[in-house]
Amino acid sequence: MREHVNDPYVQLARKEGWRSRAAFKLMEIDDKDKLLRPGEVVVDLGATPGGWSQVAVQRVGSGGLVFALDLLEMDPIHGVHFIQGDFREDEVLGQLEEKLGDRRVGLVMSDMAPNMSGVPLVDQARVMHLAELGLEFSQAHLKPDGAFLVKVFQGSDYEAFVKAMRATFHTVAVRKPDASRDRSPEIYLLGRTLR
Repeated sequence: MREHVNDPYVQLARKEGWRSRAAFKLMEIDDKDKLLRPGEVVVDLGATPGGWSQVAVQRVGSGGLVFALDLLEMDPIHGVHFIQGDFREDEVLGQLEEKLGDRRVGLVMSDMAPNMSGVPLVDQARVMHLAELGLEFSQAHLKPDGAFLVKVFQGSDYEAFVKAMRATFHTVAVRKPDASRDRSPEIYLLGRTLR
């Protein structure tokens, strides 16, 4: 708890009005990779508490659309269309697809993480399952030059997932933003331009 309270990104998020320190992770990646373009359609999977959605809605502007989904409740963010539900359920996925209509998505971003059990092998498998679901959604809904940014943990199934990303996208890059804690096993994979 002390580490969290004293974290410079937590303090900066509070000072600047971001809902979480994760906002800085997305800003750093976007500053480098230019993913959130004005007018873009963005889907934020695992959105709560809303740090990534805040960044996305600000950067895509009034001509863009941000759709956010999470199992947990999220306080409203102006300009963000939120669905509360489990992304693993067909009914919830159907609600998201209904809101999207025939729009193609420019960026699918997934910061989804399961409830951690503390058993590394189990947690790794759960994280990778969510990443695979995000990849399937991206394959179905991205526009040809779209991108998929996903949080993963290195471990078992990681190499197989990277292979699946490479089979889906022309380029796949690894990102570890400064705002990601050094001791955290999380990294972000960025796939761009569908094959």
